[in-house]
Amino acid sequence: MIHPTAIIDTGAELASDVQVGPYSIIGPGVRIGAGTVIGPHVVIKGPTVIGEHNRIFQFASVGEDCQDKKYRGEPTRLEIGNHNVIREHVSIHRGTVQDQGLTRIGDDNLLMAGVHVAHDCMIGSHNIFANTTGIAGHVHIGDGVILGGMTGVHQFCRIGSYAMTAGCSLVLKDVPAYVMVGGNPAAARSMNFEGMRRRGWSADLIALLRRAYKLVYRQGLTLEQALAELDQLPQSLELALFVDSLRASERGITR
Repeated sequence: MIHPTAIIDTGAELASDVQVGPYSIIGPGVRIGAGTVIGPHVVIKGPTVIGEHNRIFQFASVGEDCQDKKYRGEPTRLEIGNHNVIREHVSIHRGTVQDQGLTRIGDDNLLMAGVHVAHDCMIGSHNIFANTTGIAGHVHIGDGVILGGMTGVHQFCRIGSYAMTAGCSLVLKDVPAYVMVGGNPAAARSMNFEGMRRRGWSADLIALLRRAYKLVYRQGLTLEQALAELDQLPQSLELALFVDSLRASERGITR
């Protein structure tokens, strides 16, 4: 299960069936759950907790000190959930004391080759980040988000659940739930209506969200005016997710 050339610190805790490939290094303060497979030439630094049935490919760097110049070696953490796929050359950094001291990644995410997740990011579940996507510090990303290849996300941005970015997008402001953006800087294009249909959402629900999108993006209203109009629509959990992502924005939304 563990290649003889791998270096496992005595302060690391690995479940009995964890596989570790050649020349990988696992440091102290690392805990890895059952069924996880670590490829060759992977470096994992603690304090880091990795859940069950993850797969980490060669040359990934997981749990390293962050690149924030304010970081002075304080004890910070990285938490990764279950069933994630972390491809080649992905880098994921621990948090800073300027935030919660924690970087967190949920379950069932696919981080393609070359993705960078910076310090203090909070990433949900069922996301896909395509090749060489760069996510700066303190970014919050919901569930079911797709980031196109070479997307760049500015620090402190929020990307709501089920949003999408086109390839080579530069996200400088918050992206509300469901919204599709593209360009440099990114601008709103539509909602992910095709994704809604694939999830089996009803035509009436999709029409409701289409109406909500038009209120925010097509009627020339301020955000406050649009939120007042949204409160008058038939309410649903899906609409509430959109509205909540608008209200949570601190940087302003991508228009």
